[in-house]
Amino acid sequence: MANVKPIPDGFHTLTPHIVCKGAAKAIDWYKKAFGAVELSRSPMPGSDLLMHSLVKIGDSMMMIVDEFPDMNCFGPATLKNSPVTLHMYVENADAVVAKAAAAGAKITMPLMDMFWGDRYAKLEDPFGHHWSIATKIAYPTHAEMEAAAKAAFAKMPPV
Repeated sequence: MANVKPIPDGFHTLTPHIVCKGAAKAIDWYKKAFGAVELSRSPMPGSDLLMHSLVKIGDSMMMIVDEFPDMNCFGPATLKNSPVTLHMYVENADAVVAKAAAAGAKITMPLMDMFWGDRYAKLEDPFGHHWSIATKIAYPTHAEMEAAAKAAFAKMPPV
């Protein structure tokens, strides 16, 4: 096994590995909404359930598997929520959010210019996964960001 790269080509240090109820349908949705490219899929022997798949969105890989309740493997649709948000920096947040909404995403936070310098929105895909979509529009200094955050949070009700 000489000359085996410890990190395969095309992968970054961190790679999302998500569980979806209906992984094959999720792959199709990610193709439509985010331009994902399917690289591989491995169904469970004797089943249509995916025990592994790999897609590429932009320059990043993402693994997608089906739910396997016997292995304590559940997606957010079954759990009724997800504590995880998948974040994507894109060239044009407005276009990506519009495309995702047209494909059936639920916009949970509309596009806004944020105090930290992003044009930013949040959405939920049809499989229950949360996404944030952003385009960098400015690089505020730490002091500028602190002042803008203070002003933004002053307008919000107390937590």
